[in-house]
Amino acid sequence: FFKQKTAYEIHERLVGSEMCIRDRNNTGWIHISQLSKKKAAIVINDNEIMFKNSTIFSNPVAILKEGRFVKIKKCKKSWCKVETNNYKGWIQKNSLWGLF
Repeated sequence: FFKQKTAYEIHERLVGSEMCIRDRNNTGWIHISQLSKKKAAIVINDNEIMFKNSTIFSNPVAILKEGRFVKIKKCKKSWCKVETNNYKGWIQKNSLWGLF
């Protein structure tokens, strides 16, 4: 059983339209039509700081707890611009799970 509006990692693809996906605890098969094209991830570090710009020297926007769901807007080399609730900002890629 997989929840809607959460981040999954595509583990394997079959010929056709089925994929093996996994979240942090489960693995299973799903039809591609059931997946959203919107990118999302889960914060894996507790008290992770979201910054206004893609540098640790910019102003902090929010502190995110482990397990927080974020929508990914775009990514650079080691940073991703994310949105969660009313907060928008940049977080380091290595703090996110479910991102490719």
